[in-house]
Amino acid sequence: MEKVWNGWGDLNKQRPLPAVAKAVLTTLLGPGNPLGEATLEETAQALPDSRLPAHDLYSIDAQTRARYSRGQSLADWLAFKQGKLGCAPDAVAFPESRDDLQTLLAMAKEHNWVVIPYGGGTSVVGHINPRQGNRPVITLSMERMTRLLHIDSVSQLARFEAGVRGPELEAQLNARGYTLGHFPQSFECSTLGGWIASRSSGQQSLRYGRIEQLFAGGLVHTPKGDINLPTIPASSAGPDWREVILGSEGRIGVISEADMRVQPLPQKEQFYVSFFPNWEKGLDAVRDIAQAGIPASMMRLSHPTESDTQLQLALSPEKHRRLMKLFRLLKVGDKPAMLTWGVTGDRPQVRHSTRAIRRIIHEYSGRLALKGLGRHWKENRYSAPYLRQSLWEHGYLVDTFETAADWNRIETLQQQMELSLKAVAGDTPLLCYTHLSHVYKQGCSLYTTYVFPAKEDFDASLTQWRKFKDAASRAIVEGGGTISHQHGVGEDHSPYLYVEKDELTRSGIQALFDHYDPQGQMNPGKLLETP
Repeated sequence: MEKVWNGWGDLNKQRPLPAVAKAVLTTLLGPGNPLGEATLEETAQALPDSRLPAHDLYSIDAQTRARYSRGQSLADWLAFKQGKLGCAPDAVAFPESRDDLQTLLAMAKEHNWVVIPYGGGTSVVGHINPRQGNRPVITLSMERMTRLLHIDSVSQLARFEAGVRGPELEAQLNARGYTLGHFPQSFECSTLGGWIASRSSGQQSLRYGRIEQLFAGGLVHTPKGDINLPTIPASSAGPDWREVILGSEGRIGVISEADMRVQPLPQKEQFYVSFFPNWEKGLDAVRDIAQAGIPASMMRLSHPTESDTQLQLALSPEKHRRLMKLFRLLKVGDKPAMLTWGVTGDRPQVRHSTRAIRRIIHEYSGRLALKGLGRHWKENRYSAPYLRQSLWEHGYLVDTFETAADWNRIETLQQQMELSLKAVAGDTPLLCYTHLSHVYKQGCSLYTTYVFPAKEDFDASLTQWRKFKDAASRAIVEGGGTISHQHGVGEDHSPYLYVEKDELTRSGIQALFDHYDPQGQMNPGKLLETP
């Protein structure tokens, strides 16, 4: 993969904004305001010199430091595109083995460097951004540690180096007849270590589980020594230390190897798209399916605003008109709620689950089960982030935020989340829409996307984003949702963590960090706010 230095994903997979999308956005938001882009050379030249001497184990090249200085939040994009990063690591290291990693950590400990573990660089909440300070900063990119080290077919466990990206991991498992089944939208670019450190969730978590159900053990290197987590299926011998590492965001140490629970490749998998006359009926159906324990592999219910937007982008105008006519005939209205759902397993299980799900969908006035749209979703399941660049080129900015809450809060929370954005938009045209996914018996996640024209310059655009971010985050925590269901906390979410984690809990987490990292070298300022 040839990675885009200041944006998302593979350079060879970038695509232009479809004409129909441009027309829709112009109608809804008016003309965009392209802000342009600085080159890598210009961005690197603006960086201060590294505070570290040259060394064989790391690079102090300015362009390399620029590439590894930021993640994928909208604030990061604005910094990259403007060519003003503000702060960058003093060095970037690319360990190729456990020995390399331990040597680098020993050097960092001896010289009191700040260490930032780096996976795929896909963080959208500031996990990997250096902070201004007096200590040199070294970023440890794990991208060369990608091997499958061992597979135990009897116990169905596979041990990987933590820098392996999603496609590489699945390819190595699939060749042996297995899958991990962890498919976040960032799958193409994100890494196993990043999934663990941020408590990631994949699109088919309803079947395979979130990363905490898949992570069985592994090896973590801390400033005070190594933590070895054995692969025991269950234990009552005190707290489970895997939970300490899950979601630790690099504050304790660097994950170098991980033992994962894998499954044989399924015999069959099928995705469908169905439609409900309104959001409320769709919510009731999804909740009933989840609480009945029917083994679906994923369910994603789009609010009518998202449904209409997605269909306009996915279909030609003629196909869209025919579908609207069919909706009227089926009495689901012009703006139905769209449910994308999947079933995975052996053939009898898939057949049984499909029938059971379709029966509940019909009970709530849902109609259709379109394989063609389901196939379109599967083929494009990782493509949405690539639209950010084409939107940028046309002068539009896009961002997302997400949460999870109990079922009894979902309707109100979804409304308040979107209203919070509109309340601070001012004279900025705004398109926002929401879907639910990652369904549980207790509740589900909500995921909101919003698009707006860039302001008159970079600074004004960043100011507007900060207003949106704060308003949405406050709406989430005040509405009883978690500040993060799958993106982690980083720096951007830490000001709102106090609602979910009280002072006593936060001080306990900090004490844990202090125990393993007494000099505060490991990714300081992330997860918990620090001066």
